Amino acid sequence: MTRIAVFDLDGTLVDSAPDLHASLDRLMATRSLPGFVRAEVVAMIGDGAKVLVERALAARGQGFDQAALDWFLEDYGANAAVETAAFDGIAEVLATLKAEGWRMAVCTNKPVAPARTLLAGLGLDHYFDAIGGGDSYPVRKPDPAHLHATLRDAGGQARDAIMIGDHHNDVAAGRGAGLPVIFAGWGYGPLSMAAGAPVAATPADLLPLLRAGLLP
Repeated sequence: MTRIAVFDLDGTLVDSAPDLHASLDRLMATRSLPGFVRAEVVAMIGDGAKVLVERALAARGQGFDQAALDWFLEDYGANAAVETAAFDGIAEVLATLKAEGWRMAVCTNKPVAPARTLLAGLGLDHYFDAIGGGDSYPVRKPDPAHLHATLRDAGGQARDAIMIGDHHNDVAAGRGAGLPVIFAGWGYGPLSMAAGAPVAATPADLLPLLRAGLLP
Protein backbone atom coordinates (compact mmCIF):
# COMPACT_ATOMS: atom_id res chain seq x y z
CA MET A 1 0.00 0.00 0.00
CA THR A 2 1.26 3.46 -0.95
CA ARG A 3 -0.29 6.00 1.37
CA ILE A 4 -1.30 9.32 -0.19
CA ALA A 5 -1.93 12.63 1.56
CA VAL A 6 -4.08 15.09 -0.38
CA PHE A 7 -3.79 18.71 0.70
CA ASP A 8 -5.91 21.76 0.08
CA LEU A 9 -3.75 24.75 -0.89
CA ASP A 10 -4.95 28.15 0.35
CA GLY A 11 -5.24 28.18 4.12
CA THR A 12 -3.74 24.70 4.44
CA LEU A 13 -0.35 24.63 2.76
CA VAL A 14 0.09 28.35 2.17
CA ASP A 15 -1.00 31.65 3.65
CA SER A 16 -2.09 33.24 0.39
CA ALA A 17 -4.41 35.86 1.89
CA PRO A 18 -1.88 38.73 1.57
CA ASP A 19 -1.56 38.40 -2.22
CA LEU A 20 -5.24 37.66 -2.77
CA HIS A 21 -6.05 40.72 -0.66
CA ALA A 22 -3.64 42.93 -2.61
CA SER A 23 -5.03 41.80 -5.96
CA LEU A 24 -8.64 42.30 -4.88
CA ASP A 25 -7.77 45.79 -3.65
CA ARG A 26 -6.18 46.59 -7.01
CA LEU A 27 -9.30 45.31 -8.76
CA MET A 28 -11.49 47.51 -6.59
CA ALA A 29 -9.24 50.50 -7.32
CA THR A 30 -9.76 50.07 -11.07
CA ARG A 31 -13.46 50.60 -10.37
CA SER A 32 -13.01 53.43 -7.86
CA LEU A 33 -14.30 51.18 -5.08
CA PRO A 34 -12.82 50.90 -1.59
CA GLY A 35 -10.55 48.01 -0.68
CA PHE A 36 -10.93 45.44 2.07
CA VAL A 37 -9.63 44.62 5.50
CA ARG A 38 -7.88 41.25 5.78
CA ALA A 39 -10.68 39.53 7.69
CA GLU A 40 -13.11 40.27 4.86
CA VAL A 41 -10.81 38.63 2.33
CA VAL A 42 -10.12 35.58 4.49
CA ALA A 43 -13.87 34.97 4.80
CA MET A 44 -14.20 35.01 1.00
CA ILE A 45 -11.50 32.39 0.29
CA GLY A 46 -12.18 28.73 -0.40
CA ASP A 47 -14.53 28.42 -3.35
CA GLY A 48 -12.28 29.38 -6.26
CA ALA A 49 -11.42 32.58 -8.09
CA LYS A 50 -14.83 33.22 -9.66
CA VAL A 51 -16.65 33.02 -6.33
CA LEU A 52 -13.95 35.13 -4.68
CA VAL A 53 -14.48 37.90 -7.22
CA GLU A 54 -18.27 37.53 -6.99
CA ARG A 55 -18.11 37.94 -3.22
CA ALA A 56 -15.74 40.89 -3.44
CA LEU A 57 -17.95 42.72 -5.93
CA ALA A 58 -21.09 41.91 -3.97
CA ALA A 59 -19.47 43.32 -0.83
CA ARG A 60 -19.18 46.61 -2.70
CA GLY A 61 -22.71 46.48 -4.09
CA GLN A 62 -21.65 45.35 -7.55
CA GLY A 63 -22.83 42.46 -9.67
CA PHE A 64 -20.41 39.94 -11.14
CA ASP A 65 -18.97 40.49 -14.58
CA GLN A 66 -16.50 38.40 -16.54
CA ALA A 67 -14.17 41.33 -17.20
CA ALA A 68 -13.54 41.66 -13.47
CA LEU A 69 -12.65 37.99 -13.17
CA ASP A 70 -10.37 38.15 -16.20
CA TRP A 71 -8.58 41.18 -14.74
CA PHE A 72 -8.19 39.50 -11.38
CA LEU A 73 -6.86 36.26 -12.84
CA GLU A 74 -4.23 38.12 -14.86
CA ASP A 75 -3.19 40.37 -11.99
CA TYR A 76 -3.17 37.67 -9.34
CA GLY A 77 -1.43 35.21 -11.64
CA ALA A 78 1.44 37.68 -12.00
CA ASN A 79 1.60 38.42 -8.27
CA ALA A 80 0.65 35.16 -6.55
CA ALA A 81 3.94 34.69 -4.72
CA VAL A 82 4.85 38.22 -3.64
CA GLU A 83 3.90 37.89 0.03
CA THR A 84 2.44 34.39 0.10
CA ALA A 85 4.41 31.86 2.14
CA ALA A 86 4.03 28.31 3.35
CA PHE A 87 2.67 28.11 6.87
CA ASP A 88 5.34 27.52 9.49
CA GLY A 89 6.15 23.83 9.65
CA ILE A 90 4.58 22.84 6.32
CA ALA A 91 7.89 22.33 4.49
CA GLU A 92 9.12 20.10 7.30
CA VAL A 93 5.91 18.05 7.24
CA LEU A 94 6.14 17.55 3.47
CA ALA A 95 9.79 16.54 3.68
CA THR A 96 9.05 14.04 6.44
CA LEU A 97 6.14 12.48 4.57
CA LYS A 98 8.22 12.22 1.42
CA ALA A 99 10.99 10.49 3.36
CA GLU A 100 8.46 8.07 4.83
CA GLY A 101 7.26 7.06 1.38
CA TRP A 102 3.98 8.94 1.17
CA ARG A 103 2.64 10.16 -2.14
CA MET A 104 1.21 13.66 -2.00
CA ALA A 105 -1.20 15.71 -4.08
CA VAL A 106 -2.92 19.08 -3.99
CA CYS A 107 -6.66 19.38 -4.54
CA THR A 108 -7.59 23.07 -4.69
CA ASN A 109 -10.38 25.23 -6.03
CA LYS A 110 -7.74 27.76 -7.11
CA PRO A 111 -7.18 27.67 -10.89
CA VAL A 112 -4.38 25.25 -11.65
CA ALA A 113 -2.03 27.73 -13.39
CA PRO A 114 -1.56 30.08 -10.41
CA ALA A 115 -1.52 27.04 -8.09
CA ARG A 116 1.41 25.57 -10.00
CA THR A 117 3.17 28.93 -10.22
CA LEU A 118 2.76 29.49 -6.50
CA LEU A 119 4.01 26.06 -5.44
CA ALA A 120 6.98 26.32 -7.79
CA GLY A 121 7.81 29.80 -6.50
CA LEU A 122 7.81 28.49 -2.94
CA GLY A 123 9.93 25.49 -3.87
CA LEU A 124 7.21 23.03 -2.85
CA ASP A 125 6.05 21.70 -6.22
CA HIS A 126 8.47 18.76 -6.25
CA TYR A 127 6.66 17.14 -3.33
CA PHE A 128 3.44 16.59 -5.27
CA ASP A 129 2.53 13.87 -7.73
CA ALA A 130 -0.49 15.83 -8.96
CA ILE A 131 -2.10 19.25 -8.62
CA GLY A 132 -5.83 19.19 -9.24
CA GLY A 133 -7.00 22.78 -9.69
CA GLY A 134 -10.47 24.21 -9.72
CA ASP A 135 -10.40 24.26 -13.53
CA SER A 136 -8.59 20.94 -14.05
CA TYR A 137 -11.75 18.83 -14.26
CA PRO A 138 -15.45 19.36 -14.99
CA VAL A 139 -16.20 19.65 -11.24
CA ARG A 140 -14.50 21.02 -8.14
CA LYS A 141 -14.76 20.66 -4.37
CA PRO A 142 -17.04 19.93 -2.58
CA ASP A 143 -17.80 17.47 -5.39
CA PRO A 144 -15.89 14.29 -4.49
CA ALA A 145 -15.20 13.69 -8.19
CA HIS A 146 -12.61 16.50 -7.97
CA LEU A 147 -10.79 14.55 -5.29
CA HIS A 148 -11.12 11.24 -7.15
CA ALA A 149 -9.69 12.81 -10.32
CA THR A 150 -6.76 14.30 -8.39
CA LEU A 151 -6.05 10.90 -6.83
CA ARG A 152 -6.16 9.25 -10.23
CA ASP A 153 -3.65 11.74 -11.62
CA ALA A 154 -1.42 11.16 -8.59
CA GLY A 155 -1.46 7.41 -9.13
CA GLY A 156 -3.31 6.79 -5.88
CA GLN A 157 -6.59 5.29 -4.77
CA ALA A 158 -9.19 6.51 -2.31
CA ARG A 159 -8.70 3.48 -0.04
CA ASP A 160 -5.09 4.56 0.61
CA ALA A 161 -5.70 8.33 0.88
CA ILE A 162 -6.49 11.00 3.43
CA MET A 163 -7.68 14.58 2.88
CA ILE A 164 -6.25 17.56 4.76
CA GLY A 165 -7.95 20.96 4.49
CA ASP A 166 -9.27 24.01 6.32
CA HIS A 167 -12.66 24.46 4.68
CA HIS A 168 -16.03 22.72 4.68
CA ASN A 169 -15.45 22.00 0.98
CA ASP A 170 -12.46 19.85 1.92
CA VAL A 171 -14.40 17.96 4.58
CA ALA A 172 -17.35 17.40 2.25
CA ALA A 173 -15.19 16.30 -0.68
CA GLY A 174 -13.15 13.96 1.49
CA ARG A 175 -16.15 12.34 3.12
CA GLY A 176 -18.00 12.14 -0.17
CA ALA A 177 -15.02 10.33 -1.68
CA GLY A 178 -14.87 7.93 1.26
CA LEU A 179 -11.63 9.34 2.71
CA PRO A 180 -10.75 10.11 6.30
CA VAL A 181 -10.29 13.86 6.80
CA ILE A 182 -8.01 15.97 8.99
CA PHE A 183 -9.07 19.57 9.52
CA ALA A 184 -6.30 22.17 9.32
CA GLY A 185 -7.04 24.21 12.42
CA TRP A 186 -4.38 26.82 11.60
CA GLY A 187 -6.15 27.78 8.38
CA TYR A 188 -8.86 30.20 7.34
CA GLY A 189 -11.99 28.22 8.13
CA PRO A 190 -13.64 28.37 11.56
CA LEU A 191 -13.31 25.19 13.61
CA SER A 192 -17.03 24.56 13.17
CA MET A 193 -16.21 23.58 9.57
CA ALA A 194 -14.38 20.50 10.88
CA ALA A 195 -17.81 18.94 11.47
CA GLY A 196 -16.36 16.30 13.77
CA ALA A 197 -13.18 15.57 11.82
CA PRO A 198 -9.92 15.35 13.81
CA VAL A 199 -8.33 18.80 14.09
CA ALA A 200 -4.61 19.47 13.71
CA ALA A 201 -3.97 22.73 15.55
CA THR A 202 -0.62 23.26 13.78
CA PRO A 203 1.12 21.65 10.80
CA ALA A 204 3.37 19.72 13.20
CA ASP A 205 0.25 18.07 14.65
CA LEU A 206 -0.46 16.47 11.27
CA LEU A 207 2.26 13.86 11.53
CA PRO A 208 0.95 11.99 14.59
CA LEU A 209 -2.57 12.09 13.16
CA LEU A 210 -1.41 10.75 9.81
CA ARG A 211 0.53 8.00 11.55
CA ALA A 212 -2.31 7.14 13.92
CA GLY A 213 -3.97 4.58 11.71
CA LEU A 214 -6.66 6.83 10.27
CA LEU A 215 -6.38 4.99 6.97
CA PRO A 216 -8.53 1.87 6.68
